[in-house]
Amino acid sequence: MTTATLLIPEQRTVLNQVSWQTFINLLNDLGNNRVIRLYYDQGVLEIMTPLGEHENNNRFIDDLVRAIADELNLNLKKMGSLTLKREELLKGAEPDSCYYLNNEPLVRHQQNINLESDPPPDLVLEIDITSSSLDKQTIYAAFEIPELWRYNGQKLEVFILDKTTQSYQKSTQSLYFPWLPLEIIPQYIRQSLRDGETATLKTFRHWVREQHHSQE
Repeated sequence: MTTATLLIPEQRTVLNQVSWQTFINLLNDLGNNRVIRLYYDQGVLEIMTPLGEHENNNRFIDDLVRAIADELNLNLKKMGSLTLKREELLKGAEPDSCYYLNNEPLVRHQQNINLESDPPPDLVLEIDITSSSLDKQTIYAAFEIPELWRYNGQKLEVFILDKTTQSYQKSTQSLYFPWLPLEIIPQYIRQSLRDGETATLKTFRHWVREQHHSQE
C-alpha cells in the first residue's frame, strides 16, 4: 500500500491497492458524525479532510442553492455529503453537497439512500481547490449523476453527463438552472467575505426574484 499527501486548504491522503471491504470497514468505523470524506475507485482510496476555505465555500454555495429553491418554489432535497457507493462498480464517493431536484418525488420520504435501488442525486457539488489526484468525474459518471458542479476557489465549472459516452462535458450553463450565470456564484462568495453571509444571501434572494420575474 503506497501513500501520497497533499496539503491545505484540503488535506488529502491517497492509498493504492485498497480492497472494497477495507473501504466499507472504514466507512463503518468512522461513522456518520465526521468531517473526513472518502472516495473510492477500483482499489484507489482518497481520504480528504476539508479545512476552513473548503468548508466555507461549500456551505455558502449550499446556502445559495437553497435560496434558489426557496425563491423559485422548487422542492429540493438536500443530502449533504451523502455516501454514494455501488459494489458492482467498485466505486464510492462522499461529495461536498448533493441534491435531488427532478428525482425529489422519488426519494422525498427517505432519509437514507441506497444507489442499488434508489435514483442518484440530480446535482453534485465538489469543492476542489487543491485538485484531487483521483478522477471523481469517472465515479459520478458511473453513478449516472446528471450534473456536477466544481468550484476551485476562483470559478465555478459545470459538467453535464453525456449518457452516450458516459462522460461529463463542460457546459456554459446549468441543466437545472439554465438562467444562472456561472460567474455569479464566485461573485456572491466574494461579496459574502466583504459584507457578511446574511446580508449577501438577502441580496442574492432579491437578485433571484428579479431574474425569475424578468423571464415570466
